[in-house]
Amino acid sequence: MIPDDAVALVAGASGDIGRAIAFDLLHRGSDVIMLGRSQARLAQVPPPDGFPGKCHYLTADLTRDEDIERIAASPLLAGRLDVLVLSSGAYERSHDRSVFDDQLSANVTGPYGLLRRLLPLVIQSEGQVVFVNSSQALKASAETGQYAATKHALKAIADSLRDEVNPDGVRVMSIFLGRTAGERQRSISASEGRPYQPNQLIQPIDIARLVRAMLQLSRTAEVTDVTLRPMQKSQPRSP
Repeated sequence: MIPDDAVALVAGASGDIGRAIAFDLLHRGSDVIMLGRSQARLAQVPPPDGFPGKCHYLTADLTRDEDIERIAASPLLAGRLDVLVLSSGAYERSHDRSVFDDQLSANVTGPYGLLRRLLPLVIQSEGQVVFVNSSQALKASAETGQYAATKHALKAIADSLRDEVNPDGVRVMSIFLGRTAGERQRSISASEGRPYQPNQLIQPIDIARLVRAMLQLSRTAEVTDVTLRPMQKSQPRSP
């Protein structure tokens, strides 16, 4: 379960999914550090009213070692971390090797660097780690090989970590998401010539509720892998 005075850090909190998770944890009463690359994007949607002093912004580029060190030294952590949510990353369809390198940095080595740097705090708190992954980690589709490869790697990191830290009382959970309403999916739909129909996609608030339910389970149980997909089938592409 989550302590009443839990400290949570959500990486990727300027995105639709990360923001929903962060706001839901605020409702639960946690102190939440919302981490993203841009202060403007983090503050674009204000947190719910009634949480003075509970919501904090931290900007960093996880592909930069010095930024990760700055996060670890932040007084916002105050030597404690109960929940670490890894929801950051980039998506691009390409066959260019340089783009692949960028996606590896944003989706794998950057989050991995943050994880390893903050892991001692999580272990000290007997905390929990949530990997927000993609269904592409389980089955790659056409033209997504680069992105899917990074998500396969993230799954491997989560699975290995689980075996490492379970004996320390740390839970490690992964959720694998299909198409989710938000700006990324709006862009993907446009590139595919599909209408963007958010009412037929996974809603970020439902992902947030799922994450909170996983975190609140008694410590006799651990959710390892959950797959979430839209109930509606995809619409055919426009001619």
